Amino acid sequence: MKNFLIATNYIKDKNLMLTSRIENYISMHGGTSRRIIGDVDGCISYQKEFDEDFDGIIALGGDGTILKVSRDLRTLNIPIVGVNLGTLGFLAEVEPEHIFPVIDRLLKDDYEMEERMNIYGSIYKNKKDSPLHEDVALNDIVISRAGFSRVIGLKVYVNGKVMDIYEADGVIVSTPTGSTGYNLSAGGPIVSPKTNLMIVTPISPHSLTSKSIVLSSEDEIVIEVLQMRKAQAEEAIVNFDGQQGILLSAGDRIVVRKSQSVTRMIKLFDVSFYEVLREKIANHI
Repeated sequence: MKNFLIATNYIKDKNLMLTSRIENYISMHGGTSRRIIGDVDGCISYQKEFDEDFDGIIALGGDGTILKVSRDLRTLNIPIVGVNLGTLGFLAEVEPEHIFPVIDRLLKDDYEMEERMNIYGSIYKNKKDSPLHEDVALNDIVISRAGFSRVIGLKVYVNGKVMDIYEADGVIVSTPTGSTGYNLSAGGPIVSPKTNLMIVTPISPHSLTSKSIVLSSEDEIVIEVLQMRKAQAEEAIVNFDGQQGILLSAGDRIVVRKSQSVTRMIKLFDVSFYEVLREKIANHI
C-alpha cells in the first residue's frame, strides 16, 4: 500500500493532531495520503476532487466511525483499518500507540484481508411492490418503536413462513460483525465475524419465551409492522447501522437479505476474535 485515504472523526481526534502526525509519517516513508473529516452523525463524505485510486483507508475514531466510513465509501471497495479512539472498539483493531509500526507494515504490504458480510434491506410502504428505500448495513438493521409507542407489534417471516410475532420495543436483524453491538446489548448471541449468517433478536419482548434466532445467510427475512393503536399512524422506525431512521406505519414491511457487497477489513495481528472478545469485555467491566 502506498496511497491512503485517512477518514477522521474530528470529535475523537481533537485538533486533528493524530491525523496530521499520520500524514507526515506516511509522506516521510514514501507514501501519499488524503484526508476527509467528519463525525459519526454526519459528515464523512467522499470528496470528488479526491477521485483517485486509494490502496487503503485508515479510519480514526471508534466503531461508529468505521461503520460510517464503510457506508459512505462502500462503492470504492477499499479495505479499511480502524484506529480505536473510542471505548470498546471491536472493529478498530489498532490502538493509537501502535499506529506507526502498523503503517510500516501497510507500506510493506504485510497484512491479511478479512471480508465481512453485509445485509441488504428494502422498505415497502402501503403494500406497494416497489421499495420506498433500500440500503446496506455492516452491523444491523433495527426496527424500533417510534413516537409515544410503548410497545409495537412485529410479524417476522422467514422464507415466506411466519417465524414469530413479537410485541416488543423492536427487533434487530444483525450480521456476524454486528453481533457484538446492539444485538449483544439486547441479549443476542455473539458469533464469529467470519461466519455467514443472520441473527434476529427481539428488543425487550413482552414474552418469557421470545429468544434470538440464528438464520442462514441464504434466508429471506420479512418484518411486517402490525397495527397496535388506532390513534397512532406511525408505529415504528427503521435504522440501518444507526443512521437516521425512516418512519413506518402499520402494514409496512422490511425485507432483509444477505447483500452482494462485502466490507473488506485489514487484519494485522495474529489474534483470534475470541481473544479480542475476552480482552475487550474484561476491560469494559
